[in-house]
Amino acid sequence: MSISLKLIDCIMQLYNYLLDKISIMNTPTFRKISIQSYRPGRSILKKNKKVIKLSANESALGMSYKVQKVLKTFDKTISKYPDSKFKELTNAISKKYECAPNNIICGSGSDEIIQMLCQLFLNRKDEVIVPKYSFLMYRIYAKIVGAKVIFSKEENFKVSIKEILKKVTRKTKIVFLANPNNPTGTYITKFELLELRKKLNKRILLVIDDAYFEYMRNNDYTSGLKIFKNKKNVFILRTFSKIYGLASLRIGWGYGDKKIIHELYKIKPPFNVNKIAQVCAKVALKDTEFIKKSVKHNILWCKKIKKELEKYKISTNKIGPNFFLLNFNKSKISANKVEKKLEDSGIILREMRSYGIKNCLRFTIGNKKENLFFLYKMKSIFKNV
Repeated sequence: MSISLKLIDCIMQLYNYLLDKISIMNTPTFRKISIQSYRPGRSILKKNKKVIKLSANESALGMSYKVQKVLKTFDKTISKYPDSKFKELTNAISKKYECAPNNIICGSGSDEIIQMLCQLFLNRKDEVIVPKYSFLMYRIYAKIVGAKVIFSKEENFKVSIKEILKKVTRKTKIVFLANPNNPTGTYITKFELLELRKKLNKRILLVIDDAYFEYMRNNDYTSGLKIFKNKKNVFILRTFSKIYGLASLRIGWGYGDKKIIHELYKIKPPFNVNKIAQVCAKVALKDTEFIKKSVKHNILWCKKIKKELEKYKISTNKIGPNFFLLNFNKSKISANKVEKKLEDSGIILREMRSYGIKNCLRFTIGNKKENLFFLYKMKSIFKNV
């Protein structure tokens, strides 16, 4: 009896094996991509219904009142397709930054423009250089199209021009660089950017991500657009997700040589940026008072929070963008323990393990109430330590 049962079991195993093989044979083949997908910071905690999210570098003040007001006007107009060439918005951008409208393209966040640049410039086995600690989508989109990602070392979490140049080969097609850099918060100077562009081969595209430039009031900082507005081998990325507070609307823009823009328009989806996003971005762009208010708030709270964190021997980057990389190497409590204790109180910071950065957390400047609560909880965590 036992022999019969074993035989039946073996037959069933063989049957299931063959079924799996047949299933595979009948499934369309696809290319396997050896990448780790982007893992955004958490927005929800199981233990808390209400959270304070200080993890995604979003606007501390939300969106401007003028944008909130225009949002209420949308009704039947959203039943129509949006302008696929973003004429009104690109003209507004052109006027504000004194740059040619034909050199501008908009995307569903600057992420989409990064994707399109990789599709346009990269072939299999081409090489892309990115700093070791940088925005994850540069490497992800490059790998999706089959390019090889080369990482350049950083010095004290700062992008090193020397290390980037060391990695250049005949296969290098693009160098991606965020300035200030995410997630480290460090930045490089105008002189360093000019040196990099000068020493790079002219055929290599230098992509500078200006996502946080509006916050920067440092004397030795200059935005990529201001430096390279007329350079054909430099491409600039901008976003409305940060200081403008339009993260959910997904809208960003890129500036580059007219020929590059022309080719990108062939790649982009026909209606990639919705009408609400285009109108709100145009209104936000003109609200200079809101930007001034946001910058003032950022500087004020960066100073206060940096000063308090120093008491716990938590080191940070210089004051500049709307976030700090918190380094716990000299602190008496580890980043993991602080992260857990903050989450127990409903505060979410960005873990840095997915970036390969040990014993660090990224903290985004919040509104007054959020910042005060964060400082209160940090004080209680480090009390009697």
